[in-house]
Amino acid sequence: MKKAHIVAAAIAAVLFVPATAQTGNSRPQPVVQPHVIPLPADKPYPGTIQLRVDATDVARGIYRVRQTIPVAKPGKLTLLYPEWLPGKHAPRGAIAEVAGFRATAGGKPLAWTRQPTDVYAFDIDVPAGVKSIDIAFEFLSPTRSSEGRIVVTPAMMNLQWEQVSFYPAGYFTRQIPVQLDVTLPNGWTGVAALDGLKVAGNRYSYAPTNYEALVDSPMFAGKHFRKWDLGHNVTLNVVADEAKYLEASPDHIARHAALVSEAVALFGTRPFDRYEFLLALTDELGGIGLEHHRSSENSRDPDYFTKWDENETARGLLPHELVHSWNGKYRRPAKLWTPDYRTPMQDNLLWVYEGQTSFWDLVLAGRSGMQSKEVILGEWAANAAFYSVQPGRAWRSVEDTTHDPIIAARKPRAFPSATRTEDYYNEGSLMWLEADMLIRTATRDRRSLDDFARIFFGGRDGDWGQKGYDFDEVVATLTAVHPHDWATFLRERMQIAGQPAPTGGIERAGYRLVWRDKPNAYDRERMSKSKNADLVHSLGLTIDRNGVAGSILWDGPAFRADIVNGTKIIAVDGMSYSRERIEAAIRAAADGKNPVRLIVERDGRYRTVEIAYHGGLRWPHLEKIGDGPDWIDRLLAPKRAL
Repeated sequence: MKKAHIVAAAIAAVLFVPATAQTGNSRPQPVVQPHVIPLPADKPYPGTIQLRVDATDVARGIYRVRQTIPVAKPGKLTLLYPEWLPGKHAPRGAIAEVAGFRATAGGKPLAWTRQPTDVYAFDIDVPAGVKSIDIAFEFLSPTRSSEGRIVVTPAMMNLQWEQVSFYPAGYFTRQIPVQLDVTLPNGWTGVAALDGLKVAGNRYSYAPTNYEALVDSPMFAGKHFRKWDLGHNVTLNVVADEAKYLEASPDHIARHAALVSEAVALFGTRPFDRYEFLLALTDELGGIGLEHHRSSENSRDPDYFTKWDENETARGLLPHELVHSWNGKYRRPAKLWTPDYRTPMQDNLLWVYEGQTSFWDLVLAGRSGMQSKEVILGEWAANAAFYSVQPGRAWRSVEDTTHDPIIAARKPRAFPSATRTEDYYNEGSLMWLEADMLIRTATRDRRSLDDFARIFFGGRDGDWGQKGYDFDEVVATLTAVHPHDWATFLRERMQIAGQPAPTGGIERAGYRLVWRDKPNAYDRERMSKSKNADLVHSLGLTIDRNGVAGSILWDGPAFRADIVNGTKIIAVDGMSYSRERIEAAIRAAADGKNPVRLIVERDGRYRTVEIAYHGGLRWPHLEKIGDGPDWIDRLLAPKRAL
């Protein structure tokens, strides 16, 4: 055959493929990705890591980091950046803010590679004969809220050591020694629950500790600082935007001291040798409330002290984070303790960890005088009322919401009443109120959830280790306090969807949920502080200070009028929007004759809306029934150790 004929035949063979072959698609097979990161082992790391943080670049919010890491042998060293962070209940490591990473040994550059199957893992080639390596990088903290939480301002900073450090794979973090030096801006004061502090000018040096304890001991620092001794080896450390906000009265401090005494009286022992409240009074630093074993990170509005009477609802944060030293840090669900910050955490029992803490923060706030009974009742009323109308309860259990920190990462949602959010906090609080009242009423106040707290969270004084627990231990401890079918009680309320509104504790306490045309003390202060209108139980929405709608209740009046989050209320009955006008319109529509008439705008489109709602203004309250004992008074009665 001639060459030309051979080529033509080959072309024909390609062009004229049988029909059956033409219809098939390419079908790849997966590329096997081997697991190449050493699993954590409970063995000592060979040497102490030196961590140096230069935090002086306040203008640009940049932390400059140097680490010297001892190595035992040549070859691949895998460094991990913390990903799964205690207290955040989700993988929230700030790896995206790391820049300029470089590794050296003896001043010579070392090659490094990020693992594509775990972007928090960096592999470094260690040459023979090298005893330690140096790494350096910058942490570029957000400079505006759209980039993330602000951690550096001209007046203060929040240093979280997991953001400015790597650690070697293959070890429990409690087995990795670290020695920290941090350089602060001149004239600033820093506080962290770390031991062995030596200060030289603006350089803070601490004794070696383990990496787990380091990550659990963040620093607040600022140019305007003051501290108070609250007793029981607890200190209140406060930084503020301006010095004038540090003017606390003796009564203010006495109530914080009473909070500590009430907590010690409740639990019986202290799971810490010392405890540092870190409190920022600011409208510039990003908001935070985060627990640690020997400290907590907290932020409140600048006028926390100077407008004390207007900030009662804000006083629940410090009680909450203090309780976490017992519930969440010392005792925590066994599957929420992990040996490193790469191992995923399992959040199922957060209704104990966070839910019971949300119960005790209200109780201790009441017992110490941090909050009044009226505000506490108002908060329980607000939560119970919302759950009485929340449609998401039909398909999603409270325990399923414990996975929400991972599922949603607290992002805004279109209709949160339909999806549910992290309801294990507030519905957990109401469930534990019911448990307390069940025990209290059945035993004529001889036993209560106080007894559970002392047994379950008690231990050796000063022990700041960790003890895990599971569902069965919770049930067994409750049963030891008062015999009852606690397993069914907890499963029905926490693990099964479609349950009735969580008002059992309110009713056992001798109260009932009622509706009035004026807000309760809790809702009244919240609306006053935020300058918003909470109309969830009338029009089915909230409206912020700028007239923008949010928290649209699924299938509520606003929902049925096609109002969604972000819709701006322009006018009410032909007049420009104000909270007073929309409340007046709702009152007027209660006669059943006229709708609530609005002009709204969304994305540049205007329309007139008529909402046929005639139920009047409605806010929830708890109302005492009859002349029987006031079990809430007994629950909130002080018990502090003298």
